[in-house]
Amino acid sequence: MIYTITFNPSIDYIVEVEDFKVGMVNRVKTNYKYPGGKGINISRVLNNFGVKNKALGFIGGFTGKYVKDFLQKEGIDTDFIMVNGDTRINVKLKSNEETEINGEGPCITEENLKELYKKIEGLTANDFLVLAGNVQKTLPRDVYSRIQERCLKNNVKVIVDTTGDVLIESLKKKPFLVKPNRQEFSEIFNKKIETKEEIIEYGEKLIKMGVQNLIISMAEEGAYLINDKGVYYASSPKGTVINSVGAGDSLIAGFLASYLQMGDLLEAFKWGVATGSATAFSLDLCKREDAISLLDQVFIKKLI
Repeated sequence: MIYTITFNPSIDYIVEVEDFKVGMVNRVKTNYKYPGGKGINISRVLNNFGVKNKALGFIGGFTGKYVKDFLQKEGIDTDFIMVNGDTRINVKLKSNEETEINGEGPCITEENLKELYKKIEGLTANDFLVLAGNVQKTLPRDVYSRIQERCLKNNVKVIVDTTGDVLIESLKKKPFLVKPNRQEFSEIFNKKIETKEEIIEYGEKLIKMGVQNLIISMAEEGAYLINDKGVYYASSPKGTVINSVGAGDSLIAGFLASYLQMGDLLEAFKWGVATGSATAFSLDLCKREDAISLLDQVFIKKLI
């Protein structure tokens, strides 16, 4: 089974305003509210694909209840830990330019964290655990690594999608999959990585460090899959980008949905790229049929 962890969920309040003016009263054209957070996005896309999964993490207050109720109404199993304080609200303003105001989120105590560790220790070698997104300042910087240590004992397959020191620390624990975008990939090595040759060179370094599978997403420029069997490139489908939020999360969900069913890494890679693009071309997270419609545009080429 697939489990996702969202340390800092949110309600994403998306507001569309025509010709937004600072300091003036602006009328909302349309607005939407969705539960947010990378792990939650992955759970929602997996659910859209008919893949059973369970969403873990920390929620609090009336906003946390909204997140839980929304997911359960969609048919997603949840096992959140209740904390003091309210789950954050992120405002995403769409007008002539896109502007985001992200909330901070509640404080997570040591007792809250111990409760999460206990849940994770019940996972087995048949399970996948997705660690995605940033963590609150109140949590230790190596919290991903601490979770991975517990997963290693039971051979749980761990997927990591985060940034900065949390990502770098997690690489030492031999994750099953790591999925940085181009900028996050460059940040790992503190070097601007641009060319295909540089992507391959530094990607292979991560494989030697213990990462089992590495997917580097490059938006409209496609994606790379690197593992001990070779280096592969996937072309990106063509379409109009409507909403890039959740595209990377959708890539992971599409990859896992396919891999869980077929056990084929290259087929999973193809599904992942199609699914990420399908979400980018949609207002909300994509449905399975959206990804299927793009599969024929994704071509996999082995580079090495």
